Amino acid sequence: MKQIDIFNHIWPKPFFDRLIDHIGTMTDITKRSGDVPMMTDLDRRFEVMDMFGDDYRQVLSLASPPLELMAGPEKALELSQIGSDSMAELCQKYPDRFPAFIGTAPMNSPDGLVTECRRAIEDLGAAGMQIFTNVAGKPLDLDEFGPFFDYMAKSGKPVWLHPARGEKFSDYATEDRSEYEIWWTFGWPYETSAAMARLVFGGVFDRYPGLKVITHHAGGMVPFFEGRVGPGWDQMGKRTSGRDLAAVRNGLKRPHLDYFKDFYADTASFGSKSAILHAMEFFGDDHVLFASDAPFDPEGGPMYIRETIRCINELNISDAQKHKIFQGNAETLLGMRFD
Repeated sequence: MKQIDIFNHIWPKPFFDRLIDHIGTMTDITKRSGDVPMMTDLDRRFEVMDMFGDDYRQVLSLASPPLELMAGPEKALELSQIGSDSMAELCQKYPDRFPAFIGTAPMNSPDGLVTECRRAIEDLGAAGMQIFTNVAGKPLDLDEFGPFFDYMAKSGKPVWLHPARGEKFSDYATEDRSEYEIWWTFGWPYETSAAMARLVFGGVFDRYPGLKVITHHAGGMVPFFEGRVGPGWDQMGKRTSGRDLAAVRNGLKRPHLDYFKDFYADTASFGSKSAILHAMEFFGDDHVLFASDAPFDPEGGPMYIRETIRCINELNISDAQKHKIFQGNAETLLGMRFD
């Protein structure tokens, strides 16, 4: 079977050059991305991919940080366009390595957002669009982002949801920054879970039926806290005075837990078999897809690919289930064949 890595990251050279021209010196997570050779060096990427044979292929997406944090509306739109053009070119040149790419939606560009998503998907052939769990601090269920979700639901293409949180999100109210990179280790799973909850309770799935969202890193915290998410939130409003939160839950067209189970999740769990198994138990076999999060590992690329493949192969599941995770679910969700 093929191993279709649906969530890994790249900075194609034209995008990287324009990014550096815009931001100048790289710092923090931008520097982390730029310092990994596989991110920008195509020869190194091929060298890593070759370690896993001809059946291993990558669906390309841009790396963090979000465009909205690096640029205003006009420049974010430009970077989005360059990123999609560059990845589409790589897919055309190396189809046996890169069968598809994901565009990055410039969410802070209201005039160009939907137009660029349409161009990436309908003209360039993008498999879907990547967004982040907040838009420069704004929640995703705001009305201003409705046109994006409306287009994505009607397009039939999935949204890739990547966590976004930095050092400025402090761990405690008395401090002005997060310590020990807690913002990443625990903050990113929280970001994913909070964004999922806002999409559910904000009524986004009711307003835009057919919307498909792939969550990074096995669905964040949600599968691990099914009891709190399910029966715990059945009591929404009883802990809060002055607001009728029960009306929010009761206003949904379906039980709230059903919406959470409609999300998709990837297997990028840094070598945790338990996380992948929890995701399968919560979202179901048809909603879990292989992803490595390469190249962000101590070895600069191969470790997370190797360990994720190992985890899936060592799970006590059937060959049919493994085929779904590695290939079948991606074919169904993306509407593509990976022969």
